[in-house]
Amino acid sequence: MTYAFICLPFLAVALVVALVASRTLPPGERRRRWAATGIAAAVLVVLTAVFDSIMIAAGLFGYADGTRLGPVVGLAPVEDFAYPIATVLLVPAVWTLARRRAAKAAHDED
Repeated sequence: MTYAFICLPFLAVALVVALVASRTLPPGERRRRWAATGIAAAVLVVLTAVFDSIMIAAGLFGYADGTRLGPVVGLAPVEDFAYPIATVLLVPAVWTLARRRAAKAAHDED
């Protein structure tokens, strides 16, 4: 089993939830959300590349041969970037959906 095989379902779910949440936003807010998501993703990718490379170089963890796709950024295999990307998609999406649900519940109480 490869790490990519493990990561892809998480990325797929995060992307679907992000797209669903995005559709609940007005167009202007939707554009700002995707721009902010892109900036946050870039920052997390850089931080992941730096810190995972440091930890791999220090011998804190490694990857078995045959379980990676092959490409690396620094010392970090590309699969290492799946979880930060899933997080940057999923956290604001869940926040948006939860906030919308809370607002609907408050409106229903009135």
